[in-house]
Amino acid sequence: MRRFVLSALALCVSVVAQSSTVDSYISTESPIAQAGLLANIGPDGSKSSGAYPGVVIASPSTTNPDYLYTWVRDSSLVFKTLIDQFTAGNDASLRTLIDDFTTAEAAIQQITNPSGSVSTGGLGEPKFNINETAFTGAWGRPQRDGPALRSTALITYANWLLANNNASYVSNTLWPIIKLDLDYVSNNWNQSTFDLWEEIDSSSFFTTAVQHMSLRQGSTLATAIGQTSVVSGYNTQADNLLCFLQSYWNPTGGYITANTGGGRSGIDANTVLASIHTFDVDAGCDAATFQPCSDVALSNLKVYVDSFRSIYSINSGIASDAAVATGRYPEDVYQGGNPWYLTTFAVAEQLYDSLTAWSKAGSLNVTSTSLAFFQQFSSGVTAGSYASSTSTYSTLTTAIKNFADGFIAVDATYTPSGGALAEQYGRSNGTPVSAVDLTWSYASALTVFAARAGNVSASWGAAGLAVPATCSGNSGPTVAVTFNVDATTVEGENIYVSGSVGALGNWDTSSAIAMSAANYPTWSVTVNVTASSNIQYKYIRIQNGAVTWESDPNNSITTPASGTYTTNDTWR
Repeated sequence: MRRFVLSALALCVSVVAQSSTVDSYISTESPIAQAGLLANIGPDGSKSSGAYPGVVIASPSTTNPDYLYTWVRDSSLVFKTLIDQFTAGNDASLRTLIDDFTTAEAAIQQITNPSGSVSTGGLGEPKFNINETAFTGAWGRPQRDGPALRSTALITYANWLLANNNASYVSNTLWPIIKLDLDYVSNNWNQSTFDLWEEIDSSSFFTTAVQHMSLRQGSTLATAIGQTSVVSGYNTQADNLLCFLQSYWNPTGGYITANTGGGRSGIDANTVLASIHTFDVDAGCDAATFQPCSDVALSNLKVYVDSFRSIYSINSGIASDAAVATGRYPEDVYQGGNPWYLTTFAVAEQLYDSLTAWSKAGSLNVTSTSLAFFQQFSSGVTAGSYASSTSTYSTLTTAIKNFADGFIAVDATYTPSGGALAEQYGRSNGTPVSAVDLTWSYASALTVFAARAGNVSASWGAAGLAVPATCSGNSGPTVAVTFNVDATTVEGENIYVSGSVGALGNWDTSSAIAMSAANYPTWSVTVNVTASSNIQYKYIRIQNGAVTWESDPNNSITTPASGTYTTNDTWR
């Protein structure tokens, strides 16, 4: 193992020594991470044999676990990293890969899959085979963050092309792809989704946050290229998403509840990843969009990090105000429930982003919400605003920079000598485990290194947004209704639910809600619908575009004023 830190306690060293340690790691790991990422992109990547051009494999691992697939989420985050590098002028050669990615994703959008066709929910399908064919096995579907993240990556590229006099490619090639994704987000954001980790079917903070960002960006791009007919609709739904985003905040616990279902604490890296992937330096420390330096995001970060201090043996003996290894969520048992490279890097990235925002603002604010976070670094600090010229500002930012470096140093400690980054490392001994050469791990290393250097992506329009006084969609008084129906099907046939309210498509079969067959022959989906209302609905079968309704009469329920509701039906 590469050992830049002599012991766990050595993580709490002086600023100069810590920075030197991290500087050394970044110097050696940066080219390794870049090469590792590129090795996993078809067709020429050294570890991506069989992948079509522009297709990102999650990992070359084929057993325990088998990750030799392409996920829309992972691919989009990976290519957002490359597009940021390209548009910053760091590597002009990346443009060929970016164009390959564009072509690949355009093809993948059109693949009919278990979530549906391009017009009936198929854009919510999370993963595909690396030869651009549908993965038809059982899986947690749909996952509604992929279209938002893919559109964000391509909008970043589109904005660069517009600035460099290539509007025709944007309008003719990129916009049709982007619009499909944005329309999907606009029409489906208030439906349940499997979360970032593909385990819980409810509403997800990460998904809501990136969906909101994508519609804001999409509205701006549409205006720039004259596609104004969609602008009002995107803005309306973006406002609804911003409203709904506020509901994840848990003021009592001082953290963001990652998912509305699942029965866990809700403390989850989902929230930290959402903060860094929706960072807009022009928005400062805005709390409505949970910017990295907002009081709610900083409070959440402390709760998240502290939840791992006592559950991993490798964190034993580390001071309560020093960096530790972190994982997905404290209740995790996947592959043994271990720290992840990308989640630990994400903590550092949120802190670096905060430092960048404070530097730009020339001050930082401590509120009652964020006080516990700041008191880790200065026990006597009180709520207030501290200008960059004050000693309190210097004390806090110096300590936070050292704290952030500590999380990189933790990952450095458990990085093998060759620099390869797996998905996880063992909670008791730090040995790399699970999927090898995880593409997302490499991308997370590159983005945290860039954040430490003060590099930021272009603004996406988060500055100055106000949460509307009234909200619609699933941001008003709603309840989660789980629709279950026992229905046997033939190959290629899927079950949907359609009904009398907007959340169920208003009886429009093209907007019907795809159901999951994870517990076949029971098909299930959870939808957020208006509380205290009468809803009529039916199930439909769709096969190759042909729609078959179940027999009359309509099913009917009255939703409760609060809580949840579950139906258990049998296909008629």
